[in-house]
Amino acid sequence: MKRRSFLQLGVAGVGALALNKNSQALEYYPKKSDKKIAVIYSTWCGSARDAAVWISEGMGGIADVFDIREKPNLKNYEHFIVGGAIRSFATSPELQDYIKQNKDSLKGKVRGLFAVCGNMGNPITPELVTRYIDEHLAQLCEVTQKVPSNVLRGRITKSLMEPENAQMMASFEDYDNLKRPECMTLGKEILDSIK
Repeated sequence: MKRRSFLQLGVAGVGALALNKNSQALEYYPKKSDKKIAVIYSTWCGSARDAAVWISEGMGGIADVFDIREKPNLKNYEHFIVGGAIRSFATSPELQDYIKQNKDSLKGKVRGLFAVCGNMGNPITPELVTRYIDEHLAQLCEVTQKVPSNVLRGRITKSLMEPENAQMMASFEDYDNLKRPECMTLGKEILDSIK
């Protein structure tokens, strides 16, 4: 390929991307479905992002997955799965604010909840599920009926943390207890409950 042709093709490609106002860098693009499902999450180090994508995979890849930092427009969705990483016994303030700002869109449409909690490498107990799902996420989302939910074991990757948090965790080794099959199982349970 001649240099001039290469440059023209490159400029045309960049121009096409610049004109596409609907492009979103962080959106996970699923399979097409007649069900309008969105997984919305917040994350600190990526565990909740991975869990959200794997939950969609458990649904056959039909749910759109959004980091709340993208401020997704929820008006085109009929069903929502909401989750986030736990730090200091709660999800991020950004997720909590996003839920409050979008209560009308979420009301009566939350079909699943998840929390990702490293729990210092310890197993997840029923008390943690009560604390993070029933007493935290379900209340934030005003979920009044039982929906499929789970607290998933997370990971610590100190190199991805803010310096002050990494310093607090200095005595702990990095670990990864997030399991794709557990996330996919939750996704399947949620999809089965929607049918």
